[in-house]
Amino acid sequence: MITIESKNLNFKCGYAAILGEPNVGKSTLMNSILNTKLSITTHKPQTTRKKILGIYSDDNSQIIFLDTPGLIEPKYLLQKKMVEAINSALKESDIIIAVVDTNKRSIGNFNETIVPLLRSARDSQLKFLAINKIDLITKEELLQIIDSLSSKFKFDEIIPVSALTGFNVKELTETIKKYLPLHEPYYPTDILSQEPERFFISEIIREKVFELYHHEIPYSTEVIIAEYKERTGSKDYISAEIIVERDSQKKIIIGKNGEALKKVGQRARKDIEEFVGKSVFLELRVKVREDWRNNQRLMKDFGY
Repeated sequence: MITIESKNLNFKCGYAAILGEPNVGKSTLMNSILNTKLSITTHKPQTTRKKILGIYSDDNSQIIFLDTPGLIEPKYLLQKKMVEAINSALKESDIIIAVVDTNKRSIGNFNETIVPLLRSARDSQLKFLAINKIDLITKEELLQIIDSLSSKFKFDEIIPVSALTGFNVKELTETIKKYLPLHEPYYPTDILSQEPERFFISEIIREKVFELYHHEIPYSTEVIIAEYKERTGSKDYISAEIIVERDSQKKIIIGKNGEALKKVGQRARKDIEEFVGKSVFLELRVKVREDWRNNQRLMKDFGY
């Protein structure tokens, strides 16, 4: 762990884990706090697979956010690894931010999904509730949700937000800062994450797969950056591999005359160029690795 010398004796720093069911807006919330698209987001559940570290810093504080996969009952090895990422984030955090949205399903599952995790946490860990997507309901409906959930668990803070519009996001950040312990920053205050560019580029490509394909295809794919060359006076070169489990999936990813894969490349390249701040040449290949989601060795190779 990197420790940066701070001359501010009142500097506060700590970890905040963001947890919740799939599609409640955890990644959108972290992106909104950081004012940067760090975690990929789609309308499909289970888009986030790994623990994503995002760093908020100002003159007096640093919050290390841990965006986690959605809470699920694991059915195969990949999903077990996703649950492990959630548990790891919970152990590391000073503050746990449980996110629910205003959907009846999310509220109805609260006792079964969120409460057991919160009760298993350490007493020293603060527990916040962030009620997201409040732009979709009335004030009266929001008050009913607050009454319902506050009766099921005693939170240190309850903050209604709209991650999509940014409503109350600053208030959530300021509330977190109040509770942080006095500590020097763990990371340089001018970075947003410790992950390398390759990781975020692979995530951008995977996001486009989630957006453009349906059914099981997005969940059966992984993206690996095989080569990344920075070139002076020319476009950077990126070679990426989209991993699937079956030949039939490979055909779908590529599409007729390669048109489907071309669309993935076009959309991904646009976002990658925005992310790295320069033009890139993106080359995509599709490879089959049978049943990779249950293969321990491949999972390790893929960073899980």
